[in-house]
Amino acid sequence: MADSPATGKPDAPPAHSFAWSNMFVHPDEDPRSEGGFDDERTVLVEYLRDQRLTLQLKCANLDAEQMARRAVPPSTLSLLGLVRHMAEVERGWFRRVIAGEDSPAVYRTENDRDADFNGAVADPEVVAEAWRNWRTEVEFAEQVVERASDLGVTGRKRNGEVISLRELLVHMIEEYARHNGHADLLRELIDGRVGQ
Repeated sequence: MADSPATGKPDAPPAHSFAWSNMFVHPDEDPRSEGGFDDERTVLVEYLRDQRLTLQLKCANLDAEQMARRAVPPSTLSLLGLVRHMAEVERGWFRRVIAGEDSPAVYRTENDRDADFNGAVADPEVVAEAWRNWRTEVEFAEQVVERASDLGVTGRKRNGEVISLRELLVHMIEEYARHNGHADLLRELIDGRVGQ
């Protein structure tokens, strides 16, 4: 930072102009919580809910082409791919690990481990199907958590390791938060919408 010729002191950094016009929602209309929870279960459930809502906000009002638009070659990362991926993640952790179901993957195959991203094409039905699958898996996950007697309930991973529902909820918050960071950049690339 250069010194001001008038004062001999460093110039103040430039003020950033800030407007809600390029944000997703005005704070008064934001469907996400503002925290203030007083028990562990509610904290984890509500923070995960907020992360899920953030993914929805990042994808709001986009057409199939925009949803399927990829970041930069050779990456296959797209908002549609993220929705499909998170449907797969929800399904794997809550159906297979915690509920113990023998549920096959929705997208992933032996020949294409990244089919959730590779199959994210600009087709309105592919987008609609992705949202249906994601909502189905989120609803199932919410029911699993609601029915659990406590956060110490466990499931077993493919490698045989045991994981508690508590740890899984923290992991899911981390998983969404990381991918919502990707979604921030993808959405800004599409139409300049930023933040939140």
